[in-house]
Amino acid sequence: MKRQPLIALLERYRTRWPEEAATCERYLDFVSRNPDCFERSLQEGHVTGSAWIVNTAGTHVLLTHHRKLGQWFQLGGHADGEADVAKVAMAEAREESGLAELCFVDTEIFDIDIHLIPARKSDPEHYHYDVRFALQSVGSNGFTVSEESLDLAWVRLAKLTEYTTEESMLRMARKWSRRIG
Repeated sequence: MKRQPLIALLERYRTRWPEEAATCERYLDFVSRNPDCFERSLQEGHVTGSAWIVNTAGTHVLLTHHRKLGQWFQLGGHADGEADVAKVAMAEAREESGLAELCFVDTEIFDIDIHLIPARKSDPEHYHYDVRFALQSVGSNGFTVSEESLDLAWVRLAKLTEYTTEESMLRMARKWSRRIG
């Protein structure tokens, strides 16, 4: 079953972050019920992969000013059938940032989030079941803005609230700060 590796990652995540058990249970239920959970065509929602990218020093996070949603977020996107969510996160990070030299800080899930995406054109309102991995730039921190973004910015963690007050973004910043603290 191609969902099993994700289920195993989520179960380990639930153990590491017991305060997020309710969200994790909801995510696990969705993946268990939907063999096509990695497909964008699943109208209830689908799995997405994202990257919390930190600079070489670990002091700044790379954010995208999302073209469709008009807000600052971590980089990421649709799995489009790919069950290896870490591979999705890395591919999206490279594609959306132009950063070629990235490495996983950890092979375990850094964060999860389930968020509602508003209806747009022919796409109905649906959920993104987002799995996020921590990545670090290990080469040049020079990025390239892709067509999916209005802009990109390396944001000092202490100044994150100048870009976003979205709770899942602040949660990732707290997790990263504890890690490097």
